Amino acid sequence: MATTTMTRLFVGGEWQDAEAGTTVEATSPATGESLGHVAQAGREDARRAIAAAKAAFPAWGAGTAFERADALRRVAAACERRRDELARACTLDQGKPIAESYDEVDELVAMLRGAAEDGVRLEGAIPPSMTPGAHVLLMRRPKGPVAVITPWNWPYTMPAEIVAPALAVGNTVVWTPAPSTSVCSGLLAECFAEADLPPGVFNFVPGEGPVAGDELVAHPDTVAVGFIGSTATGRRIAQRAAGKTLLLEMGGNGPLVVLEDADVGAAADAAITACFLCAGQSCTAGERLLVHEGVRRDFVAALAERAVRQSQLGDPLLEATQMGPLNNEPVAAKMDAHVEDAVMRGASVVAGGERAGGFPTDLYWPATILDGVPADARAATEETFGPIAPIVAIASLEEAIEQANASPYGLMAAVFTGDLRKGLRFAGEVHAGLVNINETTNYWENHLPFGGRAGTDSGSGRVGGRHSLELLTELQTVVIGPR
Repeated sequence: MATTTMTRLFVGGEWQDAEAGTTVEATSPATGESLGHVAQAGREDARRAIAAAKAAFPAWGAGTAFERADALRRVAAACERRRDELARACTLDQGKPIAESYDEVDELVAMLRGAAEDGVRLEGAIPPSMTPGAHVLLMRRPKGPVAVITPWNWPYTMPAEIVAPALAVGNTVVWTPAPSTSVCSGLLAECFAEADLPPGVFNFVPGEGPVAGDELVAHPDTVAVGFIGSTATGRRIAQRAAGKTLLLEMGGNGPLVVLEDADVGAAADAAITACFLCAGQSCTAGERLLVHEGVRRDFVAALAERAVRQSQLGDPLLEATQMGPLNNEPVAAKMDAHVEDAVMRGASVVAGGERAGGFPTDLYWPATILDGVPADARAATEETFGPIAPIVAIASLEEAIEQANASPYGLMAAVFTGDLRKGLRFAGEVHAGLVNINETTNYWENHLPFGGRAGTDSGSGRVGGRHSLELLTELQTVVIGPR
C-alpha cells in the first residue's frame, strides 16, 4: 500500500504552498494508487525562488569551498539516513525495481560526496605576464543563481549531476523536477532542507515545465541553466535562455554494435543492461543493436535466453522483480507505436511485443526483442525509451559506423569486438560523446565527463566530476602590477 504525502515548495529556507494554492494528485505507475498531492508552482512562485537564490548568492559564493563541502556532506548523510524511505518512494513514484532504486540512492550519495571533494580541489592558475615584475592570477568564481530542470527516469541522480557541483562552487540553485516524479523529488528536497543550508541557497519549485520551468529559464536573474531531458524541450530551453551558460544533456539513440569477432555471450549480457535497465528508460539505453550477420542468429538466441532469466517483469517492490512498469502513458504508447511500426516493416517478435496484462496498471511492458528490424524503422531511428531491443543486421564495421552516424543523436555508443584496433577506429569515427568498447551503453562512471557530441541533438556541455564544476564557474583574471 502506498503512503500518501503532501509535496510542497521549499523557497528561502521555508516549506510553502503554491501562491495560487494549486495542487495535483500523484499516482503510482506501479500500483495505480494515490501517492498524495503535489503543490504546483506558478510563475510568481518561481520568481520568489529566484529572488531568494539571488539574495543568498553573495554570502554563499564568498564562503570557503570547505564550508560548502561540509554542507554537501550533510546532505549526503541525510540521504543515507533516509535510504530506505528514498528507495521505496522512488519505486512507487518512478516504477523501477526496488533494487535499482537502492542503487540510485547510493549513487546519489556518492555524487554529493564527490562534488564536495571536487569543490575543494578546483584550482585556478598563475600564467606569466608580459610585464616584468607583474603577476597574473586566474581565479575561478561562481556564476550566480542556477536554474535546474530534471527528468523522471533517474529522479535522484539526474538532479545531483547539476545541483551538487553548482552548490559546491558557490552558486545557488532553484530546482524544478519532472512532474511525474515530484513526490520522490520532494523527499530529496527534504534532505537538502535537513542539511541546514543558508536560506535561499537551495530552492525547490515543483510545477509544470512550460510555467515554473520556463520562468526559471527565461528570468534575467538566473545566470545558468542545467537541463536533462528530451531534445525537443532542450531546444526550447536553449532559445528561452539565450545568452546564459547552458548545460544540456538531451536525448540519445545509442547503438550497441556487435561485430563478427565479438564475444557473443558478453555482448548479449551487455545488451540486457543496455536495453532493459530502468525498463529501457535511459538516454544511454541501447536503442538499436547493430549486429553482424555472421553472429546475428547466435546473438539473438543468447539475448532471448538471458531476457527470460534477467528481465522478469513484476511488482517493483518485490526483491525478485527485475523490471517494473513504465513511468507514464506517453512512453508506453510510444512502445506500442514503435513495435507496431517495426513489425509492419517486416521485423519478427522474438520476445514480448505487447503490454502485459494482469497488473495494477496498464504501464507494464515486458522485455521485447525484435529481429530483422529495418534500419529506417522508428524503433531504430527514434528514441523509444522503453524495454525494447531492436536488432538491425550489418555486414561490416564500416556499415556500423555509417548507420551509427546516420542518427541525429550523439550521446553514447558501444562496440563489441575482439580486435582493439577496430574498437578504437569505431570510437574515432563515430559521433558520440562517450564510446564504450566491450561494455554496455549503460555504463558510465560519475566522475568522468559525459554529454552529447557537438553538432548532434544530444546536448552540450559535460556533467561528471570536475568537468561540470568548470562549466558552472567562470575565470576572473587578476593582474597585480609591478609597482
